Amino acid sequence: MDVSLLVWTVSVGLVVALLAVDIAVVGRRPHVPTTAECLRYLGFYVGLAVLFGLGVWATAGGRFAGEFFAGWLTEYSLSVDNLFVFMLIMGRFAVPRTYQQSALLVGIVLALVFRTAFILAGAAIVSAFTWVFYLFGAFLVWTAWKVAREGAGEESEEFHPPLLLRLVQRWLPSTSEYHGVRLTALEGGRRVVTPMLIVLVALGATDLLFAFDSIPALFGLTSEPYLIMMANLFALMGLRQLYFLLGDLLARLVYLSYGLAVLLGFIGVKLVLEALHENDLPFVNRGEPVAWAPEIPIWASLLAIVLILGVTAVASLARSRRDERAALAGERDA
Repeated sequence: MDVSLLVWTVSVGLVVALLAVDIAVVGRRPHVPTTAECLRYLGFYVGLAVLFGLGVWATAGGRFAGEFFAGWLTEYSLSVDNLFVFMLIMGRFAVPRTYQQSALLVGIVLALVFRTAFILAGAAIVSAFTWVFYLFGAFLVWTAWKVAREGAGEESEEFHPPLLLRLVQRWLPSTSEYHGVRLTALEGGRRVVTPMLIVLVALGATDLLFAFDSIPALFGLTSEPYLIMMANLFALMGLRQLYFLLGDLLARLVYLSYGLAVLLGFIGVKLVLEALHENDLPFVNRGEPVAWAPEIPIWASLLAIVLILGVTAVASLARSRRDERAALAGERDA
């Protein structure tokens, strides 16, 4: 896929401009968005992503359009898991809902910065060393196992502060009171950091950890840096509205960890198969491509992603309804 510098600049510039407008609006009037507002913005951003995918189809063909849609859906599903951690952080630090929009926007900007760096680094590594797909694939399979085990142990219900956050809390004088969205404040003549700064550090550390998972997963679906970048950008757009729109629904996605584990495992296996198909490591099949290694076409990947996410959502909601009915029956019996 041949993408000119002009197309890169215009595409990224337009998306960044939309995010900048979003930041300006929220910065001017921090508030809790209504359901109607969230639906309008989310519909707009999803519509833009679909139009972009159709544009790729018209200009570059169905294969690249399929790669974009597969990457966008995968990134969106991983972002939902990211949102769940964001909810835990907001609850852990008791962030007032009025200020949660501002915190989320900073988290989204940090995610954009981290993922851009990972995309550029990943593209350079992949172009120079095709065997890196072995590492990406093994890492995703290991991550899938870890996510599934955490889901089984329900560890995701607790927020475990990362090392960077613990260091900030230990070294910097802080206050437990929020001063709007300010990061520092004066108390007793001394400059202290507010909980908002601690929250932003937690969100940034979380974004960095999630970038390690999402970028290798996207390289497992497409090797086009332009499509990877746009899939990330479109997945990040509307994330703030999705946070407020889903609300308690995120807690009802009880099988989300298992669904993401299957998704990451599938992409990890796909990466290993592609590495075998393009093999040039001298200690694997004498440096020759492995003929029996099958190629998973993008339409099959897209279908698998849709099925995995659909089954996860349906099974989660069905389990939640059963648990609610059982709880009501228990209350009546009592």
